[in-house]
Amino acid sequence: MRSSHQPLLYLIITLGLCATILGACAPSERTEDLVVATTAIPIPTAAEPTETAFQPLEPTSTAVQVRLWLSPALPRTLREPLEDLANERKLGIELVDDPATAQVRVEPNPENPISTWIYAFVTPFPTVQDGGSLDGLRGVWTRVGSPSVQVFASASTAAAMEGVLGPTSEGAVPILTEDVLLDRAWDARPSFAIVPFEALEPRWKVLEIDGVSPIRKTFDPNAYPLRMTFGLSGESSAVAIIREALHWPATNRDPNRLTVVVMTGTTALTRSTAWKMDLYGASYPGELIGHWLAEADLAHVSNEVAFTETCPPPDPFQEDLLFCSSVRHLDLLKLIGVDLIELTGNHVLDWGEQAFLESLELFHQNGWVTFGGGIDLEASWVPALFEHNGNRLAFLGCNAAGPERAWATHSSPGAAPCDFDRLSSEIAYLRDEGYLTVITFQWAEGAIVTPAQRAAFRDVVDAGALIVSGSQSHQPLGMEFYGSAFIHYGLGNLFFDQMQSLRLRQEFIDRHVFYNGKHISTEFLTAILEDYAQPRPMTPSERASFLSDIFTISGW
Repeated sequence: MRSSHQPLLYLIITLGLCATILGACAPSERTEDLVVATTAIPIPTAAEPTETAFQPLEPTSTAVQVRLWLSPALPRTLREPLEDLANERKLGIELVDDPATAQVRVEPNPENPISTWIYAFVTPFPTVQDGGSLDGLRGVWTRVGSPSVQVFASASTAAAMEGVLGPTSEGAVPILTEDVLLDRAWDARPSFAIVPFEALEPRWKVLEIDGVSPIRKTFDPNAYPLRMTFGLSGESSAVAIIREALHWPATNRDPNRLTVVVMTGTTALTRSTAWKMDLYGASYPGELIGHWLAEADLAHVSNEVAFTETCPPPDPFQEDLLFCSSVRHLDLLKLIGVDLIELTGNHVLDWGEQAFLESLELFHQNGWVTFGGGIDLEASWVPALFEHNGNRLAFLGCNAAGPERAWATHSSPGAAPCDFDRLSSEIAYLRDEGYLTVITFQWAEGAIVTPAQRAAFRDVVDAGALIVSGSQSHQPLGMEFYGSAFIHYGLGNLFFDQMQSLRLRQEFIDRHVFYNGKHISTEFLTAILEDYAQPRPMTPSERASFLSDIFTISGW
C-alpha cells in the first residue's frame, strides 16, 4: 500500500570517477553439517602379507554431453549454480570460452527465457537528487555529449546493461568488483552506479528512472528499462539437459518477498490541529500525505495524546500542556491506514489513567497493534511482532525523557520507561529468533543530537537493533549509519500544530524497505506543515534545501 513520491531531479551532475568489477564468483559454501563415521578396520591374520594392500583408484570421468558457454553478463546469482553443475561433473558439462563452440549458450535475450533480472540506478545515500531520465542515463553511459559524470558497475552488470543502454565508450563505465563498489562510490561522491536488485543495501539511495523505482510497491517491471532476461540458447536436446538440472529463480525481485514500513514522528491531535479537524473534518490533516501511510504494508504513528469521550472541545489558544484527543478524531488514523501505534510519548497520561486505557481499547478494537506502553510495566515492554512476505519484524520502544508520571509501573498504565539492560536483552532475544528489530525512543527534546543520545541509540545497535528511530523530536534531526544499522535521531512532527519556525514545520516520514529477510533501502518522504494541521509534500526546491541541510548536520 505505498506511494511513489514526487521529486524528480534530472541527471545534471558533477561527479567523481569510478571503477567496476569482474563478478568473480566463489562456489557457494555448503551449509550442511559434516558427519564423520568411524568403523573398525580388520587386521589381516595371514602370515604372508597380501600381494596388494591398496589398489590405486582409477579417476572416473563422465563423457562430455554438453559444452556450455556462460555470458559475461550473467549476474553471480545465476552464474554460480551453472559453475557448480560443471564442477560436479555428474552431467558431463564442460564450460567453454567460445560461444561458437558451445552447444548451449547461457545469455541475455535467449531463445528460452528463464529469469528476469531487475537492476537499480543508485547513488550514495546522502545525495539530494532523487532520480533522472533514461535518456540522461544513456548519455552518461555512452558518453554522448562527453558528460563529466561516470556510472560505476561490476563487470557482469556493465555487460548486461549494454543490451539496455547501448555500448559504452572506453572509460565511460569504470569496472569495480562488487565488494568494493559501494565504498568506492561513497569516496567518489557525487557518484552513481547500477547494481542488481539483490545487491541493494541501505547505504545506497535508489534513484527513479523517469519516475519509476524498483523499491516501490507499485513497481511495474514492464514499465522499467533496467531489466534483462536471461536463459538458454542452442541445441534443443542439450538445452533440455541443462534446463532440467537448473533451478534459477524467476526473478531477483519477487513482490511476495517485499515489505514496506513507514515510520513517523510526533502525532498529537489536540489544540489547533483538533480545532481545524472540527472545522474541516477528521480527514483534513491527512488529505495531502495520508496516501504515503495508507500504501505501506505497515504504517507507524507515535500517538502522544489519549483519546477519550471526556475530552472538551479543542482550544487553539490553550496555554497549559495537558492534552487529550476527541474520540471522533480517531477517524483520521483509520483513513490513513495505521497499523502500528507507539505509546512512548510524554503526554500519554495527561488526561489520566482511564483515558489511556480507553485509548488502548479503541486501538485494539480497530485492529491496531501497540507497543512502547501498556496497562502496566510488563505489558509496556511487549514488542509488536509481524511476519509479512517472509520478513519477520519486531518493534520495541521506550521513554527516556519522562516525566516519571507518564511511565507505566507494576500496577499502573503508561509509557515504557527505558531500562537499557532489559532493552538489550530483548533485542538480542528477538535477533536470535530471526526478527529484524526496530527501536524507537522518546528522548529529551532538543535541536541537536547530544552525546548521551548518540551513545544510547548506538548501544541498541550494538545489541542487535537494525533501525533506531527518534520519535520525540518536534523538529527533524540528523542521521547516521552505524555498523550495519540505520539511525535517525529525530523525524519531526507528523500531525501537531507547531508553526513557530520552518524547522518545526519540516517533517520526515521514513519509508523502510525489507526484502527476503533483509533491510535493503530507506527512502525519505518529506513534508511541510501548513495551517497548523495539514502537512503537504515539499516542493522539489524545498526538499533539495531541506535534505542538503540535514545531510550537512549529519556529517555527510
